[in-house]
Amino acid sequence: MASTGIEVELLVKGHSDLGEVAPEIKPSDSQTAVAIADLEWREMEGDDCGFHYGDGTNEAQDNDFPTVERSRLQEMLSLLGLEAYQVQKLSLQDSLQISFDSMKNWAPQVPKDLPWHFLRKLQALNAEARNTTMVLDMPPDVWPVEKESQMEEEMIYWDPAEDIAADDIYSFSELPMPDTPVNPLDLLCALLLSSDTFLQQEVLLKMSLCQFALPLVLPDSENHYHTFLLWALRGVVRTWWFQPPRGLGSFREDSVVLSRMPTFAFVRMDVSSNSKSQLLNAILSPGRRQWDCFWHRDLNLGTNSREIADGLVEISWFFPSGKEDLDVFPEPMAFLNLRGDIGSHWLQFKLLAEVSSAVFILTDNISKKEYKLLYSMKESTTKYYFILSPYRGKRNTNLRFLNKLIPVLKIDHSHVLVKVSSTDSESFVRRIRVIMGGVARSPCRRVSVEDMAHAARKLGLRVDEDCEECQKAKDRMERIIRKIKDVDTYRRDELRLQGDPARKVAQVEREFCQLQWASEPPEKHRAELRRLVLELRMQQNGQEPTSGVQEFITGISSPSLSERQYFLRWMEWGLARVGQPRLRQPPETLLTLRPKLGGASDLSEPLWPEPLGVEHFMREMGQFFEAESCLVEAGRLPAGQRRFAHFPGLAMDLLLTGLPLELVDGSTLSIPVRWVTGLLKELHVRLDRRSRLVVLSTLGVPGTGKSTLLNTMFGLQFATGRSYSPRGAFMQLLPVTEGFSQDLGCDQILVIDSGGLISGALASAGDRFELEASLATLLMGLSNVTVVSLAETKDIPPAILHAFLRLEKTGHMPNYQFVYQNLHDVSVPSPKPRDRRQLLDPPSDLNRAAAQMEKQGGGFRTLAGLAERQHVWHIPALWHGAPPMAAVSLGYSEAIFELKRCLLENIRNGLSNQNKNIQQLIELVRRL
Repeated sequence: MASTGIEVELLVKGHSDLGEVAPEIKPSDSQTAVAIADLEWREMEGDDCGFHYGDGTNEAQDNDFPTVERSRLQEMLSLLGLEAYQVQKLSLQDSLQISFDSMKNWAPQVPKDLPWHFLRKLQALNAEARNTTMVLDMPPDVWPVEKESQMEEEMIYWDPAEDIAADDIYSFSELPMPDTPVNPLDLLCALLLSSDTFLQQEVLLKMSLCQFALPLVLPDSENHYHTFLLWALRGVVRTWWFQPPRGLGSFREDSVVLSRMPTFAFVRMDVSSNSKSQLLNAILSPGRRQWDCFWHRDLNLGTNSREIADGLVEISWFFPSGKEDLDVFPEPMAFLNLRGDIGSHWLQFKLLAEVSSAVFILTDNISKKEYKLLYSMKESTTKYYFILSPYRGKRNTNLRFLNKLIPVLKIDHSHVLVKVSSTDSESFVRRIRVIMGGVARSPCRRVSVEDMAHAARKLGLRVDEDCEECQKAKDRMERIIRKIKDVDTYRRDELRLQGDPARKVAQVEREFCQLQWASEPPEKHRAELRRLVLELRMQQNGQEPTSGVQEFITGISSPSLSERQYFLRWMEWGLARVGQPRLRQPPETLLTLRPKLGGASDLSEPLWPEPLGVEHFMREMGQFFEAESCLVEAGRLPAGQRRFAHFPGLAMDLLLTGLPLELVDGSTLSIPVRWVTGLLKELHVRLDRRSRLVVLSTLGVPGTGKSTLLNTMFGLQFATGRSYSPRGAFMQLLPVTEGFSQDLGCDQILVIDSGGLISGALASAGDRFELEASLATLLMGLSNVTVVSLAETKDIPPAILHAFLRLEKTGHMPNYQFVYQNLHDVSVPSPKPRDRRQLLDPPSDLNRAAAQMEKQGGGFRTLAGLAERQHVWHIPALWHGAPPMAAVSLGYSEAIFELKRCLLENIRNGLSNQNKNIQQLIELVRRL
């Protein structure tokens, strides 16, 4: 009968995916199979199956369904205060602003607080971010100021003097209370539908660090399409233990979007007494400690009905650590979870069936409707398993339908599992894992998220990455990346102003600056250095930007803000994969590595191999600007002939959209003063009157968690991880809301991450140590607040000690916060008081040596003027559990928030010295 070519359309009541989502797609084999199943059913049962042939019209479906769904979505958006963001979407910059709420650990009081509460908790990697409980009984003095009037308007007052009937009094209990439950999945869907693609990407990245399941298909029945979130998932990178069949294992790092692995889908058919999400959590969790990766019915608010989240497909992964006692599977695996039943979300189920190695169907009851749906999948090569919890009296019915499905789905009785209340949960989970392991070991389908997106397109789903701006940016990135065959060769041939030319210029300019401070500098030597600088700069200015650099400049010059942002993200990912080994050292090793103390002082040798990144293209632009500016200052080039004067403006566009810009050149360990001055002048123009700055910096040796601390505290995007962390110091700008800027005393917070500038080298390292001490002095001298990140109680880098001593001369002492971070063992206790005194009193010989070098006496603690309890912080371990399946610990998140609150409080109270305007900052850069 399949050969007759009868065109049919499956119209499931309450859903019209096949008819409206992909009208251009002809009925598939599975749809024809439904007709066959229908006809067979007619023969067996002799009754009407409810299918419609011909044009497939269904008046009730076409009219009623969209109205109901539109009402639900609009009501949810209105309830959460997100209606205004349906045209102009929420951006990443909107979520980064510093406001009154940034200093308060406030609980949401009304539903409109929930999206912002979720974003702030997620930014802080808080494991309780999904909790949507609202609280009204808060003291008025801790309410957010902007919410007081709103709360007063919504409160109902009862005057006992008024004559009110008892029924009316008791009717107050029926009014909506502030803790009106909102299902966390509804909140997530509403927020993602109201966010631009870059905020979506950040939300999913933070959720992955919290080990939350991530949305893969975002439902939007209001507009009759669903979105496959490929772009939003591209930023998620994971590390896992890779064990080849022969040979030694090692850690591998890759994007979850690109990694192919066995994939298992869990779906519900009609109703099920068993929870898919709870079962998935048990499968993913080692031992008895269960992590709630998927939100489920037994969690707080988990039983609240979903208004708009049905049809959501979530994804999570298991990644092995190489430890047999923790690894429930020997290789990476992906897990998919469809919210809602397959009958109402047939398109999503078809996608899952096409991409999965096996599909587990949970149901209590198999009826003729479900039989017909599954019959349409008869051509599928996917393996199907049933997990039944039959209603009393339905057992025989289920068995009858299963016997009919066995030849259709090519299954046997081992594919049918029964789980009732008396079933031992642990043994049942072990059985599921054994089944999955057997599927993975046999020849099975292995797909990546990119492969899933390809299948989604064929089914008519919208893929977020398919917009024109994203694809144009991707094409431009690929034109650049295609030319990179060898990273070192590309740097030499395409980034010509870096390498030896830049190092020579930096060395000569550094020597020239040192002469400025000499009591009687030899004029002849100064003139020779000046001549040498001009000669080197003329050589640089004689070069033309190469094709790769020109393509990069064109990419960041696009008139479309979105296209520029897409291009930069594509460049980051493309460069990360070019010439970078995907096999890594274990994460613990990456945290504990230290550069060798002492040794050669050759500044051209990096502390570790520096990967090629966007910052190298920005450095090249900076060098062109530096060379041209130097010649204009010396009168060797007329100002009217400048070609690169617009470069700072292009760079500032990137800073204002959230890209970290390099302040200290990581290749030469020097500050390109003219380039940085040009950036700050451009920033002054852009900010206009809102240019009061507070500068916050971090210092510490690599691997002490500085960048992670800043990213968690403020939601920033500094590079983390030794394997791909650049060496320079980078800056990002945090805007302060106008309503809070007067109270805080500044309009912007400039955050500086020192990256890998401070190696921990001793004085015996010669020039490198001197250079690090100078850079530490510079960064601390620019700062109002400096956070010193320490991995152990005695590892204050000598360069930082020298910076303290040097700044004593200037009279500028920023507010210091010493942060001791427990990077390894979750059980390591907080330092004892004696340990803290050791932290603030470095070894006497090093202290005396530092004071002698700076020709000052006294101890370090006297210089810094530190108060033990106020300035020393102990931060718990970052991870709860063992990576890569560990989530960020709640203790770490809460400690970082408390540190953030203290920093902002110190800024507001003026303990961080007065704020600076940009002109003062420019002068400080030149002077320091």
